[in-house]
Amino acid sequence: MERDTCGYNLSSRSCMAAMKTRSALVGRWVNEVVSFVVFCLLDIIDYLLCLLYKTADYLLEAEWKPCYCLSPKKLITTSRGNILLSHNNCDSKILTVFPLQQLSGRSKIELEEISETLYSRPSLLSDLSKLSISNLTKWLVNVTRPPSDCVEIKISKKRRRTMRSSFTVVEMLQGKIKAENLSRQVSRWSDCDCGFCTCWNSTCVKDQSLFVKTQFPKGNIIGNEDVLFIHGFISSSAFWTETVFPRLSNSNYRLFAVDLLGFGKSPKPADSLYTMREHVEMIEKSVLLKHNVKSFHIVAHSLGCILALGLVAKHGGSIKSLTLLAPPYHPVPETEAEPRQYVMRKVAPRRIWPPIAFGASMACWYEHISRTICLLICKNHRLWQFLAKLITRNNRTVNFLIEGFMCHTHNAAWHTLHNIICGVGSKLDSYLDIVRDNLKCNVAIFHGRDDEVVPVECSYNVQNRIPRARVKVVENKDHITLVVGRQEEFAKELEEIWKSSSC
Repeated sequence: MERDTCGYNLSSRSCMAAMKTRSALVGRWVNEVVSFVVFCLLDIIDYLLCLLYKTADYLLEAEWKPCYCLSPKKLITTSRGNILLSHNNCDSKILTVFPLQQLSGRSKIELEEISETLYSRPSLLSDLSKLSISNLTKWLVNVTRPPSDCVEIKISKKRRRTMRSSFTVVEMLQGKIKAENLSRQVSRWSDCDCGFCTCWNSTCVKDQSLFVKTQFPKGNIIGNEDVLFIHGFISSSAFWTETVFPRLSNSNYRLFAVDLLGFGKSPKPADSLYTMREHVEMIEKSVLLKHNVKSFHIVAHSLGCILALGLVAKHGGSIKSLTLLAPPYHPVPETEAEPRQYVMRKVAPRRIWPPIAFGASMACWYEHISRTICLLICKNHRLWQFLAKLITRNNRTVNFLIEGFMCHTHNAAWHTLHNIICGVGSKLDSYLDIVRDNLKCNVAIFHGRDDEVVPVECSYNVQNRIPRARVKVVENKDHITLVVGRQEEFAKELEEIWKSSSC
């Protein structure tokens, strides 16, 4: 009788397992099919929104605004500026722009810093159509390719594709470096123009540096150490100042938390491409140089981890410790021909489930849909903040999270997402190798077990690249609650890391 009971239990368990497997397969199939239909519709909607915004921009701002979804028409700029496109050794780069002041001091822009995911995001419909009109596409490429004395006629298919993409970037740069745009620094009609979002444009802010929230130890303490905090994507310095800073008020550390370029109270220049170099140079200017920081600890979250690695690459000898929270590191296979596209598909897989994947996909794949989201949310952030205060009875945590989430421009979020997360994120191997081979500082990594934005595997991927890195996975915590809600515990963990690094 007991054997019969055991046999029945085993068979029932196997049946349950089989049913779960079938349910998972059916759910995955439904997700794939529905996602395909939804994103095909979004492809069409984004195209229609492109035409709508072109018209609206012209009517409201009296000029056509360039976007990344239209085909390029010219290689050389209009009379407003001269862009020289060089192809030495088949490498395309923009060398100079005249006059130099049109670039706000930037005299050289490497195309390598600009991710092709900005202007090469094939729609699902176009992927299908390539199967039937591939020959026609090749013919159109050969016919529409503009002649240039600087370009050799005999080039590979891969190089030809790179050149065609670079022309689009040239068009975008034409729209960004107009002198009148830089002198006015006026927000676009679809951006918020409230005092908080445009405080950086005040006449009292002469150096146009980042907004930096500081917390210094009380009294003149000799030998105090510096700590730089870098927030994540669509966030602000409040992520640190409202959580960790109060718990470190009695410490002997000088604390610096920045609002990254384009976010919070920091400048949001319309002419910026928000590349790695621009972000890093602004941090150097606003913190390291301004406050005479010689050596320092770094604490970075999500997107900030990539920028932190950029700082480490330039200031390796000055880094005392490196603490990374949810680093978005997706190793690219060596056989992958398009590493940035690979990372973009990892970050935004074009699926409607889970919801976080759907939101990331709309923000990453659709320039004009994401602009519409910014128009509805960011431009009206004061209304949403007011409603949130009423609903949550003025909950301080919710307020600063909403403020950080909504106070940015579409231009800043769009370019940072593609040029940093997709672009630089596809070549983090070299940055991690610098930390592993050239630095001796402690590397600590924290990750929430329930993080749906950046999977836990990303932290273990970093550890595989830097074996000495220590990974701590916090149970029942996600991308935000990794810090928010456990700030006291996290502050103690930070102090332990800093003390051990100073020994």
